[in-house]
Amino acid sequence: MRTFDYSPFYRATVGFDRVFDLLDSVVSQAGSNGYPPYNIERAGDNAYRIVMAVAGFSEAELNVTQKETELLVTGQTKQNGEDQKQYLYRGIAGRNFERRFQLAEHVKVAGAKLANGLLTIELQREIPEEKKPRAIQIEAEAAKALTH
Repeated sequence: MRTFDYSPFYRATVGFDRVFDLLDSVVSQAGSNGYPPYNIERAGDNAYRIVMAVAGFSEAELNVTQKETELLVTGQTKQNGEDQKQYLYRGIAGRNFERRFQLAEHVKVAGAKLANGLLTIELQREIPEEKKPRAIQIEAEAAKALTH
């Protein structure tokens, strides 16, 4: 895995520490194994959807957690004595996983559902009123009478 040295940028920037941390996390995830596969979709102007293929997992074995701007999706298979099957070929992966997503500011998880082996996580960007663009009214100054 290749590492990057961001120290020259730290000398010329102020307040961008989080950006470099995000770049580091993206680079480290690029080397992950790619399991489970997923799609990221735009569902509207301020709506997004992550769809993960989690065949073989039940709702109880999946966990979706948001902490600030990080979304963590984990799957823990319950290994009990009931699975005494002898597989000739096992193509459906049932291994534990942990997948992290960096979310933009003001993006919140609106819900999650599991259907037909797909975990769908609905995301919504909710920009606070004070952060939305607003028009500023320009008032014309009344012409001053030149009375001397």
